[in-house]
Amino acid sequence: MIIGIDLGGTRIKGGLVNNGFLIDTEIIEAESDNEFKSQLPKLKKLIDSLLKRNNLTRDHLSGLGCTFPGIVDSIQMKILSTNVKYRGAPDVDLSGWILGTYNLPFAMDNDARVALLGEWQYGAGKGIDDLVMVTLGTGIGGAALMNGQLVRGKHFVAGCLGGHFTINYQGSECQCGNVGCVEAEASTWRLPQMIRESTGSGNSPLLRMEQVDYRLVFELAKEGDRLARDIREKSLKAWAFGIVNMIHAYDPVRVIVGGGIIHQNGEIIPDIQKIVNQHSWTPWGNVNVVKAQWPDHNAILGCEYLLNNSALQNK
Repeated sequence: MIIGIDLGGTRIKGGLVNNGFLIDTEIIEAESDNEFKSQLPKLKKLIDSLLKRNNLTRDHLSGLGCTFPGIVDSIQMKILSTNVKYRGAPDVDLSGWILGTYNLPFAMDNDARVALLGEWQYGAGKGIDDLVMVTLGTGIGGAALMNGQLVRGKHFVAGCLGGHFTINYQGSECQCGNVGCVEAEASTWRLPQMIRESTGSGNSPLLRMEQVDYRLVFELAKEGDRLARDIREKSLKAWAFGIVNMIHAYDPVRVIVGGGIIHQNGEIIPDIQKIVNQHSWTPWGNVNVVKAQWPDHNAILGCEYLLNNSALQNK
């Protein structure tokens, strides 16, 4: 068995996995605005809790896998760069901490890449070796698989920055430093600013909310709220054109869409598919856009494959 840890912007998910089956999970608040070093006691508590609850010890594990929402050297198992979340993460030797605390094999990669591995092996991408995955959440993640190999590149940035493709060169500055990224145009962290920048929005309840998310946006849009409908349409176009860029870059057969936002409304996938069909240059046919089969746990499942396949890991 392995334990996989998915470090998200809002939540940290842990899971016990055995041969592609998720045996148990636990979720804690991420507090990703804090220094990454302060997360280590929480990670230990999470791992120990999963072991204790299932009457296991460290000796029952074959390894620990971890995902991180940033740029990761998956050969040296080092966090190279983070974007706002988990300050100071590149200065933390997570691999050394795991070895010193649990003396277990350790594997780590970008969160969207590992989520793609989970869907490829056990979910919506099973049997297909040319895939793109997009995760819609606090930010926008991306990953690509070509000919059965994860796209990583010389500096580990290839494939995983789909959320930072520019779709509006006159757009807002992103937290990453780029301008008009998919993430800067439509993501959960951008919602409050999108609402403040709106004009002619009338008396939308969104203007009076201290905290907003896409669930509320989709609900109000369905009720006819003009501001919510505008944000919904803008967001769908941003996500769809970001996917078009990834299709042109990586030539997939299928695009898998996951992340917290995908739970919000069943119309997201059909609406994205329509735009993708209209604007992708794919003379061989349309790229199929599908919902992730395991949107809550694909990264945890992917940790098992990452640990067990060092050849793929070191490509």
